[in-house]
Formats: sequence, structure tokens, C-alpha cells
Amino acid sequence: MDLGGDKCHRGGGWEIEKNPFLGLRSIRYSLQNLSIFRSQLRAIVRASAHGDVRVMFPLISRIMELRQAKFVLSLVTEELEEEGYEFRSNIPVGVMIETPAAAICARELARESDFMSIGTNDLVQYTLAVDRGNERVAQLYTPADPSVLRLVRRVIRDADRCQTAISLCGEMAGDPLFTILLVGMGLRTLSMAAGNIPRVKKIIRSISMADAIRVRRRVMTFETEREVLNYLRDETRRVWGDI
Repeated sequence: MDLGGDKCHRGGGWEIEKNPFLGLRSIRYSLQNLSIFRSQLRAIVRASAHGDVRVMFPLISRIMELRQAKFVLSLVTEELEEEGYEFRSNIPVGVMIETPAAAICARELARESDFMSIGTNDLVQYTLAVDRGNERVAQLYTPADPSVLRLVRRVIRDADRCQTAISLCGEMAGDPLFTILLVGMGLRTLSMAAGNIPRVKKIIRSISMADAIRVRRRVMTFETEREVLNYLRDETRRVWGDI
């Protein structure tokens, strides 16, 4: 039940909250509504008999949430096995890194995950304490902030050390201004809207790893998002004119 803080579910005991972005949503909601959670997991596990299915738990903020979710998944698979259903054994399990807490504890999460995905939209929002839907503070919302970039870099490094697959999604993934930097940080899988793929692909095909690493090292020395954006614009123009 990976609903954003701006959405609510009409059934299952959902209540309107004063601060839904910090409230009962995503994995928190699932763990408190096990009947819905188990039903969804049963459907996913049964579908694994027909294709490449993986399970990624959203808005994980601590290791115990991951362990609890994996425990529920193990109970569901045991039930389905007893009921005689066919399904894939050892379904890959991953987590969304969307909170600063998850980013800081990425190494522990990576050890117990088959893959991880950095959800930049929420990660930026929570790191900078900015509601991305609030026009009054929208100018403060930026993935170019050094604090966000350091967290992203940390997660990638911890995932690599644990040999856990890592990807990145959200608006940052499809923004060509960040492509060289993300490649230099070590990312090899980006999830974005289909319309952004041609531009990002063109940039990736036009750079070398040496260039990407050079950009990453320079960016990580900056102190403000203005410095980051100005530098990334200049570097991107070298590859693709006035992008």
C-alpha cells in the first residue's frame, strides 16, 4: 500500500492525519493492517509462477521494519506451499531508500536485501524538511543540495560494499543535468519516465567513466546547490550543447 502522503485509502481503517507525510503510510500502514498486507503478498508470490517477480518494501526507515516485512512474506510463502500453489522460491526482496534514516543505515539494510532503490523524491523532501507539494517552500526543494548528494553517495557506496544491487528512481533520475554525476557516483540502473530516456541515454553514450568520476569528485566538494547546478550545467553543455 505505497500511497503518498497526499493520498488516502477509503477502506481498511484509514484516517485523515494532520501530517500524513510523517504518518501511517506505506510499510507502516501495511504492518498495522496485516490482512491487506498478507493478501497483497499472496498475490505477488502467486504471480511469481508466471514471470520475473520481485518484492520491494517502500518507506523503510529501520532494520526492524524490513525484518518484520520479510517475516510476513515468509509466512505467506509457507501458507501457499501448504495449499499446493506453485511459485518461485527465493523471490528477491528489496527496499526503497526514501528516508535519511534508511540512507544512514543503508549498510545494515543492504546486508539483508537482494537489491535497493533510492527514491529521490521522498529522500529530498525528508532530508530538507520541505513539502514538495507546498508552493510556499517549493524553491527550497532541490536534489542538488549537498546534503542530499552525500546521502545518495553513501547509499551507493554501502550497497557496493555489500554487493547489493542498487538503482535510483524519481525525478532526479530522469533529469539530464544529473546524469553524469549519477554515473560517476557508481549508479548503473536508473528508473525514469519513458520520455526522459532518449536524453539520458545520449548523455551516457557521450561520456567516459573518467569524465563522470571527475565530475563526481568536483561536485562533492561544493557547499551550495547553486554551485552544484552551475557546474553540472557547464559539464552537460560540453556533451550536449545548450541542453
